[in-house]
Amino acid sequence: MKVLIPSPLRSYTRDRSAVEAQGTTLGQLLNDLDRQFPGMRFRMIDEQGRIREHIRLFVDQELTPDLGRVLQGGEELHIICAISGG
Repeated sequence: MKVLIPSPLRSYTRDRSAVEAQGTTLGQLLNDLDRQFPGMRFRMIDEQGRIREHIRLFVDQELTPDLGRVLQGGEELHIICAISGG
C-alpha cells in the first residue's frame, strides 16, 4: 500500500514523500511502517494506542480514526500532521 508521508515525518523515511507498507488493518500497516522506520509510529500513536490529536489518517481520501479498519491492499494512506503555533 502506498503511504504518503508529511514533511514533519520525513526524517524517518530518509526524506521520502511516499513509501510502501503492508498490513491487513490500519494498525498493522502502522506497525509495518515502524518496523521499516523505527520511531515513526510513536509520533502518530500515543501510549494508550490512540491516534494522536494532531494526526489525521486518510484511507483513499476518507478520514479513518479506527486502527482496526480492514484494508484491501489497493488503497492509499495519506498521513496529515496538524501544525500549531503561537
